[in-house]
Amino acid sequence: MSDTHGGASTADTEDVVDLILADHREFERLFRLLRNREADRASARSELADLLVAHAEAEEREVYPALRERAPEEAEEIEHGSEEHAEGHEALLELLRVEDVDDHEEFEEKLEELVEALNHHIDEEERDILNAARENVPADERATLGRAFLAAREELLEGSPGDVRNVGRLVQEARERGDL
Repeated sequence: MSDTHGGASTADTEDVVDLILADHREFERLFRLLRNREADRASARSELADLLVAHAEAEEREVYPALRERAPEEAEEIEHGSEEHAEGHEALLELLRVEDVDDHEEFEEKLEELVEALNHHIDEEERDILNAARENVPADERATLGRAFLAAREELLEGSPGDVRNVGRLVQEARERGDL
């Protein structure tokens, strides 16, 4: 199943920064597809959900801890990034709960809430966290992190990480941690 996902899966690099950026561009492609009323929105929503959850969980598992260590001055921004993942999961959950993707008003309202949350996160992550990675983590370590990120991401994509029950569990855990 993971071979159907673009982004980092198809990137010709091991650099973690470039892999994360490739996923960000894939999210944007999927948003454009989801805005198209003639597209297969159910499939696109499922693909986005799986990729978004796998990406965020792999970042938090493999990338963020290493960056906290290498760029301690960015620890607050990295923590904020984790909180924004929780907010993204919450917005994703609302989109997944829309039963009829052809209910344009409800679907598009929830989609735009997710787009807004995710675009905000992507902007901050690309400006702050990824620049800190470029500046503080040597290329060979970024490649090692990239391999770890891809392995975690692909492992998660072997399941159904974007399933509404799993996303609901992630949102509940975030609430319990105080991230939401």
